[in-house]
Parts: sequence; C-alpha cells; structure tokens
Amino acid sequence: MLARQEGIAAEELLDRLVAGIPPGSMGLVLQPYWSPGLRHPGLEARGAVIGFQGGHTRAHLYRAILEGLAFAVREGRERIESRTGVPVRELYVCGGGSRSDQMMQITADIFGIPAARPATYEASGLGAAMLAALGAGWYPDLQTAVREMTRVSRTFDPRPVTAKVYDDLYRKVYRQMYNRLRPLYRELHSLAEPGE
Repeated sequence: MLARQEGIAAEELLDRLVAGIPPGSMGLVLQPYWSPGLRHPGLEARGAVIGFQGGHTRAHLYRAILEGLAFAVREGRERIESRTGVPVRELYVCGGGSRSDQMMQITADIFGIPAARPATYEASGLGAAMLAALGAGWYPDLQTAVREMTRVSRTFDPRPVTAKVYDDLYRKVYRQMYNRLRPLYRELHSLAEPGE
C-alpha cells in the first residue's frame, strides 16, 4: 500500500527499507529450510527465525530473509566445493532477486567475492536460447555462445568490514542453528503428523 501511495514498485520500497538496517539485522537470523532435503537438512527440517527482540521491525525481518537466503546459497557453495575440490571464484546472480541492489550487495558480502548481475536477469530463457543457437550452428561451441550472448550489467564488490560481520554470523550462528533446532523440528514433525 505504501509503495502504491508513493508510486513506486514494492521491490524498490523494500530495497530502501533494507538499506536502513545494519548487516546482521540486529541479531535476527533466518534459516530457510522450508524445502527439506533427504540428508541435509533432514526430512524434519523447517524454516526458523531466531533472535527477535523489541526493536525489530518488518524491515529487519525482510533483511533477515534476504541474508538467510544468501547464507543458504553459501552453504550450498561450500558443499559443492567440498565435494569437487574446486573453489568457486566467480558469482553470477540471476532471477528476480538480482534486480535488488541490496540483495546483490548482501550476496557479495556474504560470499566474500564479487557478485555480478547479468544484463538479462531471466537466465533460464537465455540459456535455452544459447543452446538453440548452438544447435542451429550459429556458434562453434557453448563457450562462444555464452561469451557472445551474455554480458554483465553491474558487479557488486564485497565490503571487508561487512563481509567479516556476515562471516562471523554465518559460522557462529547460522551454521549451528539446524543441529540445535533439529530435536525440536522432529517434535514438530511428529506433532503435525500424528501416527507417523
């Protein structure tokens, strides 16, 4: 409603609200395990938000959501690096979240590496077009198609002080949440699904 009153997109209003909240959302941390995995997180996993206190506002919660989503992607990156032995050195963010300058900066800070925003944010359609162009013989190989059909519109560099705040929050709180909350998730699962 406020966005409509000001004549701006809701995303623009949310970006402005998030910009006024310090990194770490004043101790409000979200873990987005609302789509549990087979092993980690387990089938009992649920999303969680911890750290609420009286001074938190909707803007704090929204920033905590953005931070939690970026923490979850960082966690996935670490799993990939661990399994493959190949470090991730480049980060390209696409999809709706890439349209938010705040989300892009949060991502760069949480990953500790530059986050690039492609000029085309809907990457699945572009990927399909690249494969079609390759199949049609317009390019000799996929690397050439990617080079010719994509470009970066803006890169967000991590800010060292903020990256340190996020690294501490990630290691000391976010990465500990699931194991500590797991017994409660199991109880919630059994209470929500009696007889299983």
